[in-house]
Amino acid sequence: MSLVKISSSEEFEQAIRENDQLFLMKNSTTCPISHAAFQEYQKFAAEQDTPVFYLNVQEARPLSNEIAEKFGVRHESPQALLFEKGEVKWNASHYSITSAALSEQLGK
Repeated sequence: MSLVKISSSEEFEQAIRENDQLFLMKNSTTCPISHAAFQEYQKFAAEQDTPVFYLNVQEARPLSNEIAEKFGVRHESPQALLFEKGEVKWNASHYSITSAALSEQLGK
């Protein structure tokens, strides 16, 4: 499945409404660790069918902060979150974001 970029609260809320399960990655466009994690995220996205979204923290800081506040998950970048039925079920950051770790959350 392809990655879908979101930049607004409306886009995020729509993604949550339309998908029982989805992944979201908070990505920094200037951090080498984020770049490596994003490559793993892209690899993961290409290998399965669960909807996969991302936001660039520099472009969507208010949305990133809103998600952290609303779901009680401390903001980190890079950070991957698995949402199930509108709740955060899992999250990882930095070097813990690997294609294998993401796939493991889906039992694959």
